[in-house]
Amino acid sequence: MLKHYPQWLAIVEAEQAYAGYEVLNNMPAFYQQLKQSLTYPLAWGNAPEKDFNRWRAQAREKLLECMQPAPPQADFDMKVIESEQREGYTAQKIVFNVSGYSRVPAYLLVPEGKGPFPAVLLLHDHGAHFTIGKEKMVRPFNVSETVMQDADDWAVRCYDGQYVGDFLARNGYVVLAVDALFWGERGRKEYADYDAQQALSANLLQMGMSFGSLIAWDDIRSAEFLSSLPNVDKEKVGTMGFSMGAHRAWMTMAATDAVKAGAAVCWMNTTDSLMTLTNNQNKGGSAYSMIIPDIRRYMDYPHVASIACPKPMLFTNGTKDKLFPIEGVKSAYETMRQVWESQDAGEHFQTKIYDLPHFCSKEIQQAILDFFNKEFHVGNINK
Repeated sequence: MLKHYPQWLAIVEAEQAYAGYEVLNNMPAFYQQLKQSLTYPLAWGNAPEKDFNRWRAQAREKLLECMQPAPPQADFDMKVIESEQREGYTAQKIVFNVSGYSRVPAYLLVPEGKGPFPAVLLLHDHGAHFTIGKEKMVRPFNVSETVMQDADDWAVRCYDGQYVGDFLARNGYVVLAVDALFWGERGRKEYADYDAQQALSANLLQMGMSFGSLIAWDDIRSAEFLSSLPNVDKEKVGTMGFSMGAHRAWMTMAATDAVKAGAAVCWMNTTDSLMTLTNNQNKGGSAYSMIIPDIRRYMDYPHVASIACPKPMLFTNGTKDKLFPIEGVKSAYETMRQVWESQDAGEHFQTKIYDLPHFCSKEIQQAILDFFNKEFHVGNINK
């Protein structure tokens, strides 16, 4: 009880301060009743279906239903725009059709030597920082000094001064990094901020599509594109992301089997822990890019991620991460662990909690490389 007293006191004080009103901070006064109404009837163990493979198919079908409509598909039609030789690999700037709506720029890193190679789809973070996207994960080239400085600063701020994509490519992985809509070269001409993001999300909703779902569909199609490349081993395609990118990574793992293993850094929790009067998630902001309409009526975050089971997954969070309460992290981890263990796949489910804030350190990046190497049975070049 004492452990939860500060949060309990904050809630009581807030409710007292807002007596007579029906909105507390950004939450409806009846938010506790709303949370209590979420019984997650399609979660594994709650659902009437007791055969795991049939449950998995039904849960994925419901997830994709909540993400509808899917953008129209188109042939990928990849073109290489320019390239740069780096130590042990080549960096290519490419374009391809991620949907019938969007032909997108991306970075593709290809190791030297004869393939097919293992591969990783890298999914960038949110960070309320929209001027770059793929450049958060891969060191850009032939860009303006402003973009280069922006990318270098972000690599230091969030990734311990190391570009994750280049680190993986040096160690023998094909790497794909794509801008999500509203970031980098898929952004807006005018200044991009939370207000503009909210307007984009509202406009998509008014035309029958959600922003978060569109990002998820693009990630699915990006995974399928990466898997289709002739120099990629289709049985060794993984995905990794930090923060919003972590949410995108386990969503992609749940939604498609084009990816065979995933690593999610600093995004996993429960709705109960996130939907409070004081958590960052209740402010809107970055949440717009990850909201899947109606999914909470069926499954919580760890239940959706469990659709990936029995595929290998690595989840990491930090004890000092103010965005994701550690008790909610541990609860979500335990929920998922029980699913993997129920399918005799516990050895393929890994979690690590670091004494860190919201951050993807070099130590975490090394752990991710080791994880993929182990699960994909490849050697650690470790350059």
